[in-house]
Amino acid sequence: MFSAVSDVGPLIHLAQTSKLIILRKLFGSVLIISRVERETVDRGIRLGHQDALIIKQAIDEGWVRVKDIAHASARDAERLAESERISKSDAETLLLARETRAEVVLIDEKVISDLARMFGLRVWNTWALLLEALSQGFISVSDVESAIEELGERRHKLKPEQAAEILEAAKLIASTRRARD
Repeated sequence: MFSAVSDVGPLIHLAQTSKLIILRKLFGSVLIISRVERETVDRGIRLGHQDALIIKQAIDEGWVRVKDIAHASARDAERLAESERISKSDAETLLLARETRAEVVLIDEKVISDLARMFGLRVWNTWALLLEALSQGFISVSDVESAIEELGERRHKLKPEQAAEILEAAKLIASTRRARD
């Protein structure tokens, strides 16, 4: 059983901030569907995005693994995509998480996250991943702060009050860790 299945967003966002390795530290390995690989790696390389090379390296190293849903589920993915008005990639990611009994599915899009929760899946977004990595001692508050600056201001549609809440949570986690250690 793989403990995590990832959608496009968290892979790209963590790679953009040079924090993709936290997925390996948190989960050991992460599963993605081939459509996610094509979008993050193939398309990213064609467009000249550096983060695509980081994701490709993780795939080459074997800790990000590409696996598609069972052939019998392909039709279910098409129906799910059509009925919920989501991409086939998102539908396949959700079905793969269910098929593999993943402990967590990594998704940044709210609509897809809500749907995953309706399926009984546990969802973590990029910010939850960073905060969990902080609580495990894999990164520091300054790493979270730099991710907020890098992603929040330009790419992640993060409102200033959301950024402040994330940073406040990071500082609380760090102080709790210090008190515990």
